[in-house]
Amino acid sequence: MQKKIPMRQCLGCREMKPKRELIRAVKSPEGEISLDFKGKAAGRGAYICPSKDCLKKAMKAKALERAFSAQIPPEVFEQLEMQMEAQE
Repeated sequence: MQKKIPMRQCLGCREMKPKRELIRAVKSPEGEISLDFKGKAAGRGAYICPSKDCLKKAMKAKALERAFSAQIPPEVFEQLEMQMEAQE
């Protein structure tokens, strides 16, 4: 029997993709938002494709704000973009 592959929805393109292909954005219990490339960080997670287009779509639609029920400062998006570039 084949092992079940966990699927998650990208906040940008809204497509269901295997969890391992996506980058996890995390809101820690302290309220800090960062990217979690290992998928193990504690806190509320939301997933984004590893492309700047999806990040831009998620920013425009305020998808991260809705996912985390919090206002997200622009510095956080800049940080997310830089972390994404470093991973490429």
